Amino acid sequence: MLLKREDLQPVFSFKLRGAYNKLANLTPEARARGVIAASAGNHAQGVALAAAHLGAQATIVMPTTTPSIKVDAVRALGAAVVLHGDSFDQARAQATTLAEASGAVFVHPFDDLDVIAGQGTIAMEIVRQHPGPIHAVFVPVGGGGLLAGIAAYLSYVRPDTKVIGVEPEDAACFLAAMDAGAPVTIASVGLFVDGCAVARAGDLPFAIAAPLVHEIITANTDEICAAIKDIFDDTRSIAEPAGALAVAGMKRWVDAHPEVRGETLIAIDSGANMNFDRLRHVSERAEIGEAREAIFAVAIPERPGAFRAFCETLGPRSVTEFNYRFADAAQAHVFVGVALRQGRPEREQIVAALRGGGYEVHDLTDNEVAKLHVRHMVGGKAPAATNEVVCRFEFPERPGALLNFLTRLSGHWNISTFHYRNHGAAYGRVLCGMQVAESDRAAFFEALTELGYPFTDETDNTAYRIFL
Repeated sequence: MLLKREDLQPVFSFKLRGAYNKLANLTPEARARGVIAASAGNHAQGVALAAAHLGAQATIVMPTTTPSIKVDAVRALGAAVVLHGDSFDQARAQATTLAEASGAVFVHPFDDLDVIAGQGTIAMEIVRQHPGPIHAVFVPVGGGGLLAGIAAYLSYVRPDTKVIGVEPEDAACFLAAMDAGAPVTIASVGLFVDGCAVARAGDLPFAIAAPLVHEIITANTDEICAAIKDIFDDTRSIAEPAGALAVAGMKRWVDAHPEVRGETLIAIDSGANMNFDRLRHVSERAEIGEAREAIFAVAIPERPGAFRAFCETLGPRSVTEFNYRFADAAQAHVFVGVALRQGRPEREQIVAALRGGGYEVHDLTDNEVAKLHVRHMVGGKAPAATNEVVCRFEFPERPGALLNFLTRLSGHWNISTFHYRNHGAAYGRVLCGMQVAESDRAAFFEALTELGYPFTDETDNTAYRIFL
């Protein structure tokens, strides 16, 4: 397996290629009017640096939730920054309005032929740097510009090389477009892989790439965190989630196609614009993503020696985490992490062994609420919290977000539990329980929808039911 290291670009991302090609192909008159773009990160820095080299004035519209490190980086490259809206879509709408009013050229991050051609120079370099046979190239996919550029070049020069696109499971807009036969807007977009958090594939990238790619696959958050660790172990560099996405997809694909072991596979490390604060979250999830840790909820007797007997049933395995609070004189529910040596099959063996030993056990390894919130919360069940509805939210990381939430909701329903963690991103993860009578549930969920913060109803979640 080989890595194409786009994290070594001057802006630590491949986005400079497309931005520079777009600006280089503008007429002198068009460049003189200036360029404008909307971006929360890599595209912004690519446009800013390209404009500085080519003598054009760049204006970048960024969401107000953009981390300051990215805003400062764009300003340091000489671009003017306009902060507008909470989301990329709001920033893009403002950028379009400003471009129409000023006459500046709008530089789209992926739905532009010059941008697509610029990104395609990666494929040209791959062929020059590795002249031997290449079985497959794995490409991270957001709007599809990078995928289209690489697929167009390789289909002409190396038609025997498979081009495989990789998307986050919770932002698979290109896969949805392939299924529908045309770009469609997906209902929701996960934000962990912020470099690929796109709700709709570009029209031009889809038209170019759809007939040329071999396959579109997905990877989940844990697999992406594990891939970040893999890249660090091999190169001592830290990829951003989008940068490690192709490696995560390649690992999943190889597991499903063991016959390709020994073939040359190339994954594109698309960028390294990682906020330091996010590493805590990545390190927590990497062991699970590599199938080296599993987490379980287990009911054990509330008596001396019960924990020892439980560990004896586990056998010669390391306990990585053990969370417990007294709640019942007869039975205790424990949240336990166990180190694995043989991946998912060993998880299944542990469940079978524990159930064979008479324990009630639930595998929480794939449970987002358990991994994001419950493992970090103390306390226990609250018998007085009747009619509790629990939802998982993504709050925009900006001043007033929590106050807005409380103003809109807490005057109507009582908050019974609340857990928030910042992961160094443009959004915060919140688990909130509120007491809502059955007769008032429709109004409650209507209010959440109007609030506009992405949410998931977790009231029936196993981890919540057992521990909270």
